[in-house]
Amino acid sequence: MSGTQRAHRVAVLALDGVYPFELGIPSRILGAADGRYEVLTCSVDGRPIRTNADFTVTPEHGPEALETADTVIVAPVAPQYVTLDVPDEVTAALARIRPGTRIVSICTAAFVLAAAGLLDGRRATTHWQVADVFRRAFPHVDLDPDVLFVDDDPVLTSAGAAAGIDVCLHLLRKDHGSRLANSVARRCVVPPFRDGGQAQYIEQPVPEAGAASTAATREWALARLDEPLTLADLATHARMSRRTFARRFNDEVGLSPGRWLIQQRVVRARQLLETSDLPVDRIAGEVGFATGASLRQHLHTAIGVSPQAYRRTFRTAR
Repeated sequence: MSGTQRAHRVAVLALDGVYPFELGIPSRILGAADGRYEVLTCSVDGRPIRTNADFTVTPEHGPEALETADTVIVAPVAPQYVTLDVPDEVTAALARIRPGTRIVSICTAAFVLAAAGLLDGRRATTHWQVADVFRRAFPHVDLDPDVLFVDDDPVLTSAGAAAGIDVCLHLLRKDHGSRLANSVARRCVVPPFRDGGQAQYIEQPVPEAGAASTAATREWALARLDEPLTLADLATHARMSRRTFARRFNDEVGLSPGRWLIQQRVVRARQLLETSDLPVDRIAGEVGFATGASLRQHLHTAIGVSPQAYRRTFRTAR
């Protein structure tokens, strides 16, 4: 980063009952971005915070840090600390955030944003285990409990625990492009982009003992995304019946084979849009979509933008 360019200031708000792991994610991920971010941790009153573990933390800053933040990240609290309204001191702290500031929640912190009215009419997510409670409490929020994070700019929400890593890497990609995000992911020994959504982590029946895995077939399919793969093709490679393969695939991945293939094709298309100058129609063919129109439709469904807009954002972010 240029010595004259101010670092992007991130204020991480810690509330009573905070999870220590998630509280540290923004500093660990964004702090590894070669000085591009200044990460400050704060509380609503500048006092020590009880965590859900057997220790307290003492942030260096009070709510005044929210006033100068470019991004505010609200860290999650354990379920017993979750409330369906916003305490007065939290309301006062949130009121210090400047209009237009990017706001991010991790896991149960979505309850804080929703209770403050910041998610009304927006698409959002939270941990799958509390999704039903969230949906009943905040019917004006378009909750999607199947994804790892939602970017409804300028408000972002993420699912539980490690999904905070996913959303912070997404911020890096959005601000500075995939090259830096990938570099930070390598330093932190985490995947730069996780496929699948929360569905793969929801409690499901354990496959029967000795059941064959579909992992080898997924790897085989990833090397052939440009081919018109069918369920029959995948099942044949796995040496299973289509019905058995589809059931085991869903147990392992949390998605049907067809949805997973579309998702992987979109992921590959995003990589090519970021790293190449190939025309959209050519990229569509490279990843297995029949036409550029099909790619446009699937990309818009996945992330809400056109290929041209996506390329413009991530190619120029570098």
